[in-house]
Amino acid sequence: MLHTILNNMFHLPLPILEKLLRPVVVYLVLVILLRIFGKRELAQLNPFDLVVLLSLSNTVQNAIIGDDNSVTGGIIGALGLLGINWLVARFLFNSPRLTRLVQGRSTVLVRNGQIDQKAMQRESLTHEELLEAIHKQGFTMVHQVGLCELEPSGTFYVEGLEPNSYEKQHADILARLDTLTKEIAALRQQSA
Repeated sequence: MLHTILNNMFHLPLPILEKLLRPVVVYLVLVILLRIFGKRELAQLNPFDLVVLLSLSNTVQNAIIGDDNSVTGGIIGALGLLGINWLVARFLFNSPRLTRLVQGRSTVLVRNGQIDQKAMQRESLTHEELLEAIHKQGFTMVHQVGLCELEPSGTFYVEGLEPNSYEKQHADILARLDTLTKEIAALRQQSA
């Protein structure tokens, strides 16, 4: 009985090379598809996008492991996925140009308080989704935003038109230091 259990758990119905190639092929295809379908899929902006991502993982599961429910097959599939991810990360680290090609560039959605409608359409973002992203960054209205970019990772970078309170405080401190430096220099000249 124990022999049967162990045999069912660790017996590989597929060759090891096929078990290693399947996750590599699926990984590369998914990277290409996510690049084609855009950054929005990575941002998980709404419940529909989340459902797509969760369903996608379930959809490709059988393509990765094939007709194999063994522990050994799962471990080999996981090793294949982790291995290709490690290789791609190392390869992209050494090639900035290829990194830009694979990951893409950020998309400017708002500049100087004005929404770029073409960019919004290209990224399939609604006005409400943009407002939600801007609100998460602490802005209440689009006209307060100097720059809003959707990064290749699916995150939003938002910069205000006017400096925030920390930036104002920092500039004020620097101005005071500059004034003190000038006053000290003037006092040194008077005493010399």
